[in-house]
Amino acid sequence: MRPAYTGSQVRAAEAPLLEEGQGPALMARAARGLELAVARDLKSTRGRVHGTHVAAVVGKGNNGGDALFALAGLARRGVRATAVLAHGAAHPAALEAFGRAGGRLAEPGDSLDHADAVIDAVLGTGFSGVFRAPHPRPDARVIACDVPSGLNADTGAAGPEVWRADVTVTFGALKSGLVVGRGRELAGEVEVVDIGLGPHLPDPDVRSLEPDDAARLLPAPRPDWHKYSRGVLGVVAGSREYPGAAVLTVAGALAAGVGMVRVLAPERVRDLVLAAHPEAVGGAGRVQAWAVGPGIADDADQHRALQSSLASGLPVVVDASGLGGWAADLEASGAGPDERMVLTPHAGELAALLGSLAGGGVAPEREDIEAEPLRWARGAARRCGTTVLLKGAATVCAAPDGTVFVQSQGHPYLATAGSGDTLTGILGALLATASGARPVELAALAAFVHGSAGRIAAEGGPYGAGQLAGAVREAVARLQRG
Repeated sequence: MRPAYTGSQVRAAEAPLLEEGQGPALMARAARGLELAVARDLKSTRGRVHGTHVAAVVGKGNNGGDALFALAGLARRGVRATAVLAHGAAHPAALEAFGRAGGRLAEPGDSLDHADAVIDAVLGTGFSGVFRAPHPRPDARVIACDVPSGLNADTGAAGPEVWRADVTVTFGALKSGLVVGRGRELAGEVEVVDIGLGPHLPDPDVRSLEPDDAARLLPAPRPDWHKYSRGVLGVVAGSREYPGAAVLTVAGALAAGVGMVRVLAPERVRDLVLAAHPEAVGGAGRVQAWAVGPGIADDADQHRALQSSLASGLPVVVDASGLGGWAADLEASGAGPDERMVLTPHAGELAALLGSLAGGGVAPEREDIEAEPLRWARGAARRCGTTVLLKGAATVCAAPDGTVFVQSQGHPYLATAGSGDTLTGILGALLATASGARPVELAALAAFVHGSAGRIAAEGGPYGAGQLAGAVREAVARLQRG
């Protein structure tokens, strides 16, 4: 399990060590980690360390101090080291060490474009507000010190002037803001430097499943399985306008390993599903979980089937057109929280859903959710009393109690029509087959499998969602093989 923490959590973990007078030791470990990371990057991109030019834009605080101490170490390796003082001052001891090692301060108007690498060390994890970059982003490799300056370390929100880093070297623990929102895109490759905070860190703010975690959650084949004990999933998907949604949902479920799929759909849609997947069964019957909503549009019969599934008391994944039906059912029945239910909106759908539940209050816009997906997914899970899987470049899975998983296995080619239908099928299959795992864990597992499948499919170039099922099957097989 890969944990991530808010900036506040990390600073709180540092506090007892600072009170014991270990501040200089913490800074020395951070600076050494940054120095080694920059040296590795130079070796990788330039083929050498000695004789290269590394510059840094440094602020007045400890973040700038880390960079100056790192520059001093690089200068002793034969690197030409230059510092730009963003605010005309810097950490005194670090500035002195930098000067003793032969570092030079940039003159006004000096360009950083000719440096082999530039360290971004203006601001650290405590920043919030509007960031004004003291220097344009250079045409050079950028290595962020702890976080890209101006990035909110808790939420991943960032203004337009925050520099995109090629590498972020973060200290003590991974920060939540580096894995969600714009932070994921701005951070580049992230390296975590251990500075000794482990015993003082609390429970993480967010977690990410890694392959071993995903393999443990995946239902293991048992010799006593039959098609019913292996899991039966009911699917309410498709309509005259969107017949393919049912085909893709069923394909995702079967590829994920469910024992049987029962399909509720208009006759023409059902015929298409059975033609593509003759192992599926048309019509109602006993199921262990439901996957509902993809492509049902305004079909009245499908919405009645949706309402029936919501009232079944079984685990349900609700997607796409079903989200509005779920909200209407909630308003009509006043039903309480149901943690067995997983809602799977993208940012636009979540904005619409929260708008329908706002009761005249202020609702977010799509852009708000895209800027701070962690905040809005967590808030939506609490408001709705269900698990929420917020789709995006980094998928955020939030439970009503605040537990959050963030999965970033996906590939840009997954941004294709029908990809979300396949994810709904995968998650429905897991809800029907897995036992003992929480819905938020299964949501994270579904996102892991879906994202891994997206990468596997991309090995052959661009693809449509119809090609994902084979890759889902391969992703599951790889997890089972270990």
